[in-house]
Amino acid sequence: MRPAISAVIPTYNALRFLPACLSALRTQLSPADEIILVDNRSRDGAGAWARRYAPDVRVLDLPENRGFAGGTNAGIAAARGELLLLINDDALAEPGCVDALWAALRDRPAAGAAAGVLVFSRRPQLIASAGIQVRRDAVARDREIGTPLAQLPAVPLPIFGVSGGLALLRRETIADIGSFAAHFFSYLEDVDLAWRMQLRGWESVLAPGAVARHVYSATGGEGSRFKQRLLGRNRLWVLVRCLPAPLLRECLPAILRYELQAITYAALARQVAMITGRVEALRELPRLLAERRAIQSRRTAPVAALAAWLEPAPGPIAELRRAGSFVRC
Repeated sequence: MRPAISAVIPTYNALRFLPACLSALRTQLSPADEIILVDNRSRDGAGAWARRYAPDVRVLDLPENRGFAGGTNAGIAAARGELLLLINDDALAEPGCVDALWAALRDRPAAGAAAGVLVFSRRPQLIASAGIQVRRDAVARDREIGTPLAQLPAVPLPIFGVSGGLALLRRETIADIGSFAAHFFSYLEDVDLAWRMQLRGWESVLAPGAVARHVYSATGGEGSRFKQRLLGRNRLWVLVRCLPAPLLRECLPAILRYELQAITYAALARQVAMITGRVEALRELPRLLAERRAIQSRRTAPVAALAAWLEPAPGPIAELRRAGSFVRC
């Protein structure tokens, strides 16, 4: 018998996706489970629709848009279950998804979270995300993006971290490391959480049988200035907060090389938001350093174990070829 699950779905102007999302999810839950819809002050009446047409769903109306991080945190705070299921409002969980997530987590007691596999809604044979991977230049990417789903191993495997778009977390993990960093608002908050899990020795596991179709960037818009600003800002926030000093020193040349490439590209392409976000991050350095001291003081994992997750950073040419591959930062 598995513990009760609280499914937390933050939503913002995504009413067009909610009926299918909820329909696919509720058939996989038991009477002891619950669904919490966190309405980030949507303009499309998502909360009112759910109250009328989905009475089995608990609706939390936030007074303002708190992004994915703040909205998910509100849902976690209200949740009653011992297991926390995070799923995007534009994701459609395929049959057996929830059971596969739980089986992967159950069979690995040291794991604090299990990641599902997001596939592209229009090309469901291709993977959009199979968890998070990190590189030596502090870039975080969706694992296996663009890989055929059929090529995934059939059994669960360890990964660096889980994507907030589809994951099952133990409540005790959140109690230990804390929820998402609310000031991230959206983007890379799950990378920050993955680092904090690793620092405390919590493992993550991929559940290949847990699949959901995802409308990629349906809310944020892939090329929006807003998203580019937050990606540039939150990238620096993650590496300042989470990388232990030995790793930061070792990876600094690769990090600076990537930053130079990113800023040069932003200047040439007139993507000012990418630079604005980085400047905003530097202005917050005193606060970030205080957060860093608090996070690093609780580290229990050896640096060597953390370093083993860092993959080589590609050169400039390879990075340009990868430009359309949905880099997370």
